[in-house]
Amino acid sequence: MTLPWTSIATADTRDGKLALRRRGDRDWLITIDGRVLMNSVDHHSEAGLGTLACRGLSSARTPKLLLGGLGMAITLRAMLDALPGTAQVTVAELNPVIVAWCRGPLAELTGSSVDDPRVTVSIGDFADALRAASDAPSRLDAIVIDLYVGPDDCTRDGDALYGTRACQRAFAALRPGGVFAIWAEAFHESYAARLRAAGFGVAREHPARGSRRFVVYVAKKPGG
Repeated sequence: MTLPWTSIATADTRDGKLALRRRGDRDWLITIDGRVLMNSVDHHSEAGLGTLACRGLSSARTPKLLLGGLGMAITLRAMLDALPGTAQVTVAELNPVIVAWCRGPLAELTGSSVDDPRVTVSIGDFADALRAASDAPSRLDAIVIDLYVGPDDCTRDGDALYGTRACQRAFAALRPGGVFAIWAEAFHESYAARLRAAGFGVAREHPARGSRRFVVYVAKKPGG
């Protein structure tokens, strides 16, 4: 018999009501106003995102990375597993309750990734973090976006996360050879073209097992 979902915690946010739900020992859901944002079983595309973003960085001296969105910390866990002990990962998360859940009931799911000494959590909008990174004198090795709303054909040119200026800022924030990796529900040529216009070489990956739906845009800055 299928076990029922149990509500563990809820929180009101500017985007709606967040809820953390559990079924059994390791089956978790995060929803917003009833819409599933992430679950602990079907997370292969998120883990793939983290791995793809960090490809080639395992032997880097002190790689620096920026991650937008924490979720259940699945992407963060995959990044940490692919990075050396000297890495520095800044996570920009809008909702502090998500961080609290990842440090609390979800901690065992990812081996307490949020409390890894390589990780710094910044509460705030990822768009602001990206703007600051583009203006900073030091450059990043990778920028990763793992948000529940990804780019699509309806994304406006002025969008703070996926618009033209955001792509340009990501390009400016990266070192030559750096990677800008973005999770999305599907591939859209309009967004790939926007990345290319900013100067990136663009590839797409489908890391979810048995599914061609979820996509990771792997945008690489030339050089390096």
